[in-house]
Amino acid sequence: MRLWNSSFGSVGAVIVLAVVAVHAGEPTEPVSFKHARVTEAWEAYKDQLTFGKGQTLALLDDGCKLKMPEWSTPVDGVPKVLVTYDSVDGDDDPKHEGRGYHGSTIGVPSSLNYGGKWGVAYNNQVAVVRALECCHCNVSDSKTLAAGLQWVIDNHKKYRITAINLAPVDDKEHGEPVPTEIDEKLKALRELGIWVSAPAGNHTYTKGISWPASQPNCFAIGAVRPGKDEVFLDRHAKIDLVVPAAATSSSNAILCGSVLLLREAIEKSGYDWKQDGKNLPEAMMAIFQKTGVAVEDKGSGHTFRRLDVKAALDHVFAAK
Repeated sequence: MRLWNSSFGSVGAVIVLAVVAVHAGEPTEPVSFKHARVTEAWEAYKDQLTFGKGQTLALLDDGCKLKMPEWSTPVDGVPKVLVTYDSVDGDDDPKHEGRGYHGSTIGVPSSLNYGGKWGVAYNNQVAVVRALECCHCNVSDSKTLAAGLQWVIDNHKKYRITAINLAPVDDKEHGEPVPTEIDEKLKALRELGIWVSAPAGNHTYTKGISWPASQPNCFAIGAVRPGKDEVFLDRHAKIDLVVPAAATSSSNAILCGSVLLLREAIEKSGYDWKQDGKNLPEAMMAIFQKTGVAVEDKGSGHTFRRLDVKAALDHVFAAK
């Protein structure tokens, strides 16, 4: 594994860095962030939250161009990419190979802090894990995805990885789970308190969603049209939450950033999350669901909950 510019010091040093006062950045996805009340949350909690500082989001996808300034430029002296790994080749170089392209941008909505643009948890760090050749995957990619998930299990404490954006989609309409090697890893991660979510897919399916979002212990994230509570793209009873975005990959990325904010809010407020779930990821999802906006989808016959970041944070801090 490679520590990206490890000369900046230990993870412990990163965690205790003081919050630096900065002017508010522009949201990477203005309409979606406004709709999900991300920008309101930034303003309301600017004196209480660090917006990701000290937490690392693992991006499991098809690699990354690490020399892009968005990822190679330190923020307040801290590397944005904390560590890298390639579970396909078993080395620390996650560069795109073959058909890979997606992982260079999947972290933008959740984590960007560059050029005056902010992702939801703009002060976080990321662990870039190349876990397959292309984000448009096949169930046969389960072996290398499982290896990438195992790497997080083995290293989450060292790099303070609190959430995983499991970005691939197989573009199939799975109405039931498809047993593969990743299932055991997903269960272990849930028990460890590490959030894992995946995009539902970007078609018009109503009878199923993509793998791996279809699997137990992986939250499935759908989408509403930015600026309008209209469910679109793939949806099914397995969907746990919908988020405003043009694609479910962006929906999931926005939510992964929001998870880091909610986790910090729970820690700082002393909120008793055990009243909401048997483990922290399930409790956080329950909070997002009960504070979210109900959206009826006539196409599938289901009613989903749409992400409202500020409402989730308000709920946690109100119980302080």
